[in-house]
Amino acid sequence: MPNGSIYVPPDDKFKWGSPSVMYELRWRETRSERRRRRHIMAGAGFVLITALAIYRGFPLPLLIGVLGGAAVWGVDGFVSWRMFEATAVWRGKRSGATRMGRLLRRSLGKHGYNVLDGRAVPGKASIDHLVIGPGGVWIVDNEAWPPDCHIAAYGGRLFLGERTGANHAKELGEAAAAMHEVLSREAGAPIEVVPLLAVHGGRVKDGVVTAEGLTLFTPRRAAKWILANTHASHSPEEVEYLSRTAARILRRMTV
Repeated sequence: MPNGSIYVPPDDKFKWGSPSVMYELRWRETRSERRRRRHIMAGAGFVLITALAIYRGFPLPLLIGVLGGAAVWGVDGFVSWRMFEATAVWRGKRSGATRMGRLLRRSLGKHGYNVLDGRAVPGKASIDHLVIGPGGVWIVDNEAWPPDCHIAAYGGRLFLGERTGANHAKELGEAAAAMHEVLSREAGAPIEVVPLLAVHGGRVKDGVVTAEGLTLFTPRRAAKWILANTHASHSPEEVEYLSRTAARILRRMTV
């Protein structure tokens, strides 16, 4: 554990490591264990599939068993790799904002939505993405948590592991309010702006959590959630006007 434990002898190589560094070191140290487990699973798969092929009277049962064992080996390797890659943003190996911007544009662009990355209301708030489309306007921020962090809502309150998520909800709520103020003033009509948070890593209960005025989800659920939860009805002309206005009045930031 990062803060040490009275039950586990201290290990000097982890003494000054951050949780993400410790996680990566541990992952690399257990590589041989994962391979051994994978070989055992593939061997068991070979035996069981070969026996089933013989029982069913299939031709070339040994070949079927080899292919089945190889499939087990490949699937386990892929799942293991995906679990490690899921922590890439948390480990600082990838940019969550870059990934999220790409996903939003790819999934929402064909539905008439525009995505502006890295925008700020001078002196008030900055956000990773501003989404403007026929169904409304959203701000999307990105955060990363360790893979064992459970994200859920209890009694209407947001929890990120054992900690409350009230500060995150408050900050994004204030950012949405700042965007609402400047866009409404320029458009001459109230423009509702809804705050969203893309979670890179961690375990989001049911994939989507809403609490304290904030909705959190995994990156791949973002576009689907936005399309299913519209809160306005903008014409293509209005979408283009709001997008041009936002691009003009909001300061560009590096994402």
